[in-house]
Parts: sequence; structure tokens; C-alpha cells
Amino acid sequence: MTAEPIPEVPEPEPASRWPMPPQDGWTVDDLHTLPGLPPHTEMIDGSLVFVSPQRYFHSIVIDLLVSGLRRTTPPRLKVTREMTVVIDRKNGPEPDVSVIRAEAVTSRSQTSFRASDVVLAVEVVSPDSESRDRDTKPRKYAAAGIDHFWLVEMVGEEERPVVYVYERDPVTKTYIVTGIHHDRLKLSIPFDIDIDLTEIDTL
Repeated sequence: MTAEPIPEVPEPEPASRWPMPPQDGWTVDDLHTLPGLPPHTEMIDGSLVFVSPQRYFHSIVIDLLVSGLRRTTPPRLKVTREMTVVIDRKNGPEPDVSVIRAEAVTSRSQTSFRASDVVLAVEVVSPDSESRDRDTKPRKYAAAGIDHFWLVEMVGEEERPVVYVYERDPVTKTYIVTGIHHDRLKLSIPFDIDIDLTEIDTL
């Protein structure tokens, strides 16, 4: 009597390999050259930060703010969405919306701007990034000299946006809240802005 052959067990599929950081951490140069990074990967303190799938709220608020800002942006400025801002060699966050100096746009293929080119940075808070949006990134933006910052939260049963507006104190190099806007965002700094936040209901 001969033994039946033992069926071959297929080799397990290799697990996905995340890039291993160098001893001193990644740099912003790596952020632009590492292959296979997910879209909208950020760099905070030399670590890669991967973004979870975003809520619909996040997407339509960005649309609302970008279109509203572009209506009144002076020619010396440009409005961009989800572009890397290079603070230093270890920090390349990606604000949801940025207002930059027009001369900073040198090519339609560029992938980042310097912090010194940013006039306004906007973060729309997501469940997976609350700490970064509310604390880590504003501190870094302020320290890098970005004078204006907005933080957008979803509030109420109607899930509408509220916009917290901050300006940078040049002495302490930190942000001070200058307004909280629920239905309408009407400002004269850094330029004339008038955005009906209730328009989100039509998007």
C-alpha cells in the first residue's frame, strides 16, 4: 500500500511592505521620490502620515471654500487645494486649502510650495486627524510664519461647517482666534472675503 501524496500548500502571498524609515527619519525630498505612497501622504516630524478615506463633508467644504475664495482673490494671490507645504526638511504637511502668493506658481507640474509663500492655510477636521488638525499643524504653520489659519469643524444635526479664524501674533508666534463663523464668512483680512457657508446644503 502506498501513501497518498501530500497536497502542496500554496505559498502565502507576501504581506504589503511599508517603507522602512532611515535612522534619522524621512525628509521632504523622500516624500516626493518614494514610490507607491498613497495620495495625500503628509510628513510630520520626519514621519509619513497616511490619510484615511475622507467624509463627504470634507470634500464639499473644500469645494465651497475654494470657490468662495477664488471669487474675490486679488491677482497677487492664488487658491490651491491639497498641496504640500514645505516647512523644513522634516515637515511637509498638506493643508486642505491654501492661499499662496501668485509668484510661487512656477510650473503646472510642481508638487509643493514653501511655507513662506503661504498667506492662509485651512484645515477641515476629520475624525482620524483631529489632533493634527487642531494642534500639531497649526503650531507648525504659526512657527513657520503663515499669518492666517482657519480651522473648519462639522457641527449640529444639520452637519454644517463652522469656521474658526486665527491670526498669527508676531510676538508669540502663535495663533489667536479672531472670529467664529457659522452661516457666513465675511472678512477683510487677508483680503475681502464673503462666503455663504449655508451653500453647503446645495452641494
